[in-house]
Amino acid sequence: MANKIPRVPVREQNPAVRATNFEEVCYGYNLEEAQLEATRCLDCKKPRCVAACPVGLQIPRFIEALRKGRLPEAAAIIAEDSSLPSICGRVCPQESQCEGACILGIKGEPVAIGKIERFIGDWKLEHSEELPPVVAAKNGKRVAVVGSGPAGLACASDLAKWGYEVTVFEALHQLGGVLVYGIPEFRLPKERIVSREIAEVERLGVKFETDVIVGRTVTIDSLLDEEGFDAVFIGSGAGLPRFMGIEGENLNGVVSANEFLTRANLMHAYDKQYDTPIYVGQRVVVVGGGNVAMDAVRTAKRLGAEATIVYRRSEKELPARVEEVHHAKEEGIEFRMLTNPVAVLGDEQGWVTGLRCVEMELGEPDESGRRSPVVKEGSEFELACDVVIMALGTSPNPLIASTTAGLETNRRGCITATDEGATTREGVFAGGDAVTGAATVILAMGAGRKAAKAIDAYLKEQ
Repeated sequence: MANKIPRVPVREQNPAVRATNFEEVCYGYNLEEAQLEATRCLDCKKPRCVAACPVGLQIPRFIEALRKGRLPEAAAIIAEDSSLPSICGRVCPQESQCEGACILGIKGEPVAIGKIERFIGDWKLEHSEELPPVVAAKNGKRVAVVGSGPAGLACASDLAKWGYEVTVFEALHQLGGVLVYGIPEFRLPKERIVSREIAEVERLGVKFETDVIVGRTVTIDSLLDEEGFDAVFIGSGAGLPRFMGIEGENLNGVVSANEFLTRANLMHAYDKQYDTPIYVGQRVVVVGGGNVAMDAVRTAKRLGAEATIVYRRSEKELPARVEEVHHAKEEGIEFRMLTNPVAVLGDEQGWVTGLRCVEMELGEPDESGRRSPVVKEGSEFELACDVVIMALGTSPNPLIASTTAGLETNRRGCITATDEGATTREGVFAGGDAVTGAATVILAMGAGRKAAKAIDAYLKEQ
């Protein structure tokens, strides 16, 4: 029986070694391992894994093709729904999506869908010259995509496949959005994976323009009225960091996770060949419990600091991926759960010396279903540190909305859009973190694909 085979373990760098370098933690499967894991799939009649995937990948089909050794076919099946398999295989929260829905996971270990997808994606990058992209004839319609992160790339890929002329406008000097500035090298290699996945999107005929700040360099109106685009998709992400609003937050040594990770990832502060300033001191405290908090704390550790997570709920409520928490613990990260900062402490020179915290206990569940943390009376204590990194989520930059008449936003500054991505401006669509606030790569891709369908339907009616 297929499901009697234990899940094939994945090879990883030794924790003691990897905590000092920025090389990829997880080595992934080789062909033999990937095919053995593929034999565990039950090929369900109604695959729950497909229903749980935000982009609807045909998982049993590509697993079967791999099992039979038909790798070009496996790559082509994935390409029907995703242009970024090597990225998704690495950073998707599979445990709460495809693998979380796998029947095998009810009584044992689910199929390692993410690791199999990563293997096929990486194989495709190695053999891309032999696999010409499937693109429809040009239809004469032009679409502008704002932002080259996962939402923009997914939307642009689908539209290009359907014959649209697509131009992606990126504010930064490098393509990839959160994939390059947010996710560390040890989780997602930039040159080896991100750059090559974007090159695959270029092969579909998508054009890219960097250093274009929509709202400054050009506006949504000028793209539609002067530059002749027939529709616009806004996938500009959520790059505006949140802070706690507590005393001492303006001291030297308090930074947002966004700034810290951008310096490390996009500006190569981890690499001795680059002269990018990044300060970690001897002790870093990261406030937050999501994937960004894990990325920041594990980066700080690799830059030589003692690194601690402070989170106001218990471990059970941590929103970060289980794999990320497990890797962080293996690397010697300290977790201070049920702890909340109330002030940042500093010296006469204005530098951080520590955090004043209170202990918390969990009360009744809030609207999200997670139990609300309540302060324990008389539990104040001080935690010594040199740097405090705030990883409390982000919201969209208000620039695009403030320079586009008739584009509505909600109270959190997110662009108002339907499930299909239509905004309050005709011909303007949006998706990903710009609409939802900070979320996952795969949810942004799902939103980009939905918007591409809506743009296609809209332009066919024009």
